[in-house]
Amino acid sequence: MFKKSLTLISLILIATLVLVACGPTEEVPSAVEEAADEEPAAEESVAEKVTLTIESWRNDDLALWEDVIFPAFNAHYPDIKMVFAPTAPAEYNGILSTKLEGGVAGDLITARPFDNSLGLYDAGYLADLSDLPGMENFGDAARSAWITDDGSVVFAVPMASVIHGFIYNKDIFAELGLEVPTTMDEFYAVLDVIKADGTYVPLAMGTIDLWDPATMGFQNIGPNYWKGEAGRKGLIAGTEKFTDPQYVAVFEELAKWAPYLSVGYEAQSYPDSQNLFTLGLAAIYPAGSWEIGVFNPIIDFELGAFKPTVVVAGDTCYISDHTDIALSMNAATPHPEEAKLFLEWMTTAEFADIYTNNVIGFFTLSNHSVDVTDPVAAEFLSWRGVCESTIRNSYQILSRGEPNMENELWAVSANVMNLTMTPEEAAAQIQAGLDAWYTP
Repeated sequence: MFKKSLTLISLILIATLVLVACGPTEEVPSAVEEAADEEPAAEESVAEKVTLTIESWRNDDLALWEDVIFPAFNAHYPDIKMVFAPTAPAEYNGILSTKLEGGVAGDLITARPFDNSLGLYDAGYLADLSDLPGMENFGDAARSAWITDDGSVVFAVPMASVIHGFIYNKDIFAELGLEVPTTMDEFYAVLDVIKADGTYVPLAMGTIDLWDPATMGFQNIGPNYWKGEAGRKGLIAGTEKFTDPQYVAVFEELAKWAPYLSVGYEAQSYPDSQNLFTLGLAAIYPAGSWEIGVFNPIIDFELGAFKPTVVVAGDTCYISDHTDIALSMNAATPHPEEAKLFLEWMTTAEFADIYTNNVIGFFTLSNHSVDVTDPVAAEFLSWRGVCESTIRNSYQILSRGEPNMENELWAVSANVMNLTMTPEEAAAQIQAGLDAWYTP
C-alpha cells in the first residue's frame, strides 16, 4: 500500500515538473529556442551577400583595388564582395570578347576608350548607364569616349584621363638660369640657351617608335593651334581639314624641334628617351602625365612641368586631357542592382580622390575638386583650371577606316621630325587618307 502511494506521488511530482518546464514558452523562450530563432536570420544574411567581379587590363593596379578601393567601398556596402580579375594588357581585348560571347565575363568591365568599347555596346554586351545617378558629374569631353555616335547613350562611368605637356629637370633650369616658357617664342628661346650651353640635350625625343612623335608631339601642342574641341569636332563635321593653316602649323613646329634633339634621334626609341631624361642628360621631356609615376622612383633631381605653350601671349590655352579608362556594366550580370551601386559610388568625390592620388599621373574625369599630393601631378591637373580640355583628334570616329588616321599620323609626324617630309606634304597625306573613306 505504501509503495503504491509513493509511486502515485512520484508520478504526480514528475508530471508537475514537466508542466512547469514546458509551461510559459511564449513569455520566456528558452536559450535553445532563442538560438533557433536567430539561425534563419544569419542564413538570410549570408544568402544576401553578393560577389562582383571586375574585368580589367590594369594588372599593375591589383593591390590598389584590393587594399584601398574595395575597403573604401565596403565601408558603405559591406554585403557586396568585390573581386579584381585583371588580364595581361595585350591579351585583354581578345580574352574579354571570348568571355562575353561565352557568358562568363565578370559583372563590371573596364572599358578602353572609343571604338573598342562602342563595339561591345553595339553587340549588346554593355549596359546603358545614361540614367545612373552621378553621371551628371562628368562633362561632355569626359563622356565622349564611352558614348554612342548620336550622343544618346552613355555606357561607362569615366574613371581617368592622362594630360599632355612637358616635364623638365629643375636642376638644369636653375643651373642655366632658365624660366618656364609660356609662349612658343619663349619655348624656342629656352631651347636655344640649352643647345648653346652644350652640356645637355634640349629635348628628349626619338622618332623610331612612331607613336611617340605623334602622341608627345602632334597631339601635345596641336590643341593650341586647332582650338581644342572646336577643331576636333570641326574635322568630324567636315568644316575643317588637315590642309587648313592651323594643322599645317603644328607640323611646322614639329620640324623646328629637329635641331634640339640628340644626335641620331632617328634611331632613338621611347625607352632611350626615358633613359636620357632620367639620367639627367636632357633638360626637357615632351610627356604624358603617366610618366610621373615612372620617373619618381628612379631620378635624383627635382621634376617640374609646364603646359604646352600658346602661340601668342594672351591666347586661350588648350590641353590634351585624354580620356583613358572607364568602367562599364556587363549587360548580362546577374547582379545589376549591386553593380550599379558600385558604379554610382565611382561617381563620387571619394573615389575621385582615391584614384587620382594612388595612380599618379591619371586624373579623375569627374568635376570634383581633388587635392593632389604629388606636386608634379598637381601641376598637370591645375591646367584644367586655366585651359580648355580636349582629347586626341584622331580617336573618335576618324580612325575607323583605311588608311587608319591614327597610324597615318604616327608615320607623318615622324617623317616631318626626320625632315624627310614637309609639313604641307604631311597634312595633304592625312587629309587624302581621310577623304578616301570618310564622309562627314
